[in-house]
Amino acid sequence: MKAELYIADSGGAKVYLPSVEEGIEWTTQRRSTPGKLTFRVVRDGRLKLEEGAAVQLRVDGKPVFFGFVFTQQRDKDQIIRVTAYDQLRYLNNKDTYVYENKTAADLLRMIAADFSLQVGDVEDTGFVIPSRVEDNTTLFDMIENALDLTLQNNRGMYILYDDFGKLALKNISSMIVGEPGAYFMIDEATGENFDYSSSIDKDVYDKVKLIYENEESGAREVFIAQDGGHINEWGVLQYFDTLQKGENGQAKAEALLKLYNAKTRTLQITGALGDTRVRAGSMIVVNLDLGDIQLKNLMLCEKVTHKFKLDEHRMDVTLRGGEFIA
Repeated sequence: MKAELYIADSGGAKVYLPSVEEGIEWTTQRRSTPGKLTFRVVRDGRLKLEEGAAVQLRVDGKPVFFGFVFTQQRDKDQIIRVTAYDQLRYLNNKDTYVYENKTAADLLRMIAADFSLQVGDVEDTGFVIPSRVEDNTTLFDMIENALDLTLQNNRGMYILYDDFGKLALKNISSMIVGEPGAYFMIDEATGENFDYSSSIDKDVYDKVKLIYENEESGAREVFIAQDGGHINEWGVLQYFDTLQKGENGQAKAEALLKLYNAKTRTLQITGALGDTRVRAGSMIVVNLDLGDIQLKNLMLCEKVTHKFKLDEHRMDVTLRGGEFIA
């Protein structure tokens, strides 16, 4: 394993291959967080390191991270500790948007054009949002709200990430790491340790109640979907919301029940053998005996931290899934 770090000067005219201290870390999270690269370089007379400078990380020649320096800290030993973020960092900007008849993909492209962000592979998200007002809101929240509406209306989950300097938006089905017969897998041999929990305490609902105030008829329309078996087992855990004009209330209620009517189980893997294809939003196979269940299933990566030390590459992975399928 060979990790190489490149830093450009502020004008992009020169590219440096600095002397890097051991311990590069690359972290990604699935929602509303830019990818982060932290590293330490030795200060010398040639390296001109400034905020805004472009940074690239390549591992075994393959592109992994492209971003920009946001923070540098120095000490008397001439070591500079650097934090760089990928392009998603600029989605922390706030603005106001009013839009009609746009998909989440359309909204992403519009925002990217307005803020001069580079766009790569963006899949069609399907669901058209009739109208929406986003007032004094971060760009991240605007996009995530549109993606939530897409998911709630049963058009699938989509992952937003930075693909080496270009915004990418893909359906979760496109985020499986590996190929049929050769999927990336974590098991007892490749994962050093794990921390596992199951819960119905958060984001779990066995009853969904949606209300639409029909201004034309003056009537209140109520749509309910519920699971009697889980209500007997867990009690009533109700999800409540209002509908906008044009939404299919019963279809949305049933889609939300399908989405939330299951225990949440979280799993943290530490010290797994590293693979740069694995990032937040990836789907990977996990094959572990967790005590109350033998898990062998695809799971969603919520957070991934890669740690590069000399010739060693390890990663910590936070995973999420609904009811596991053994």
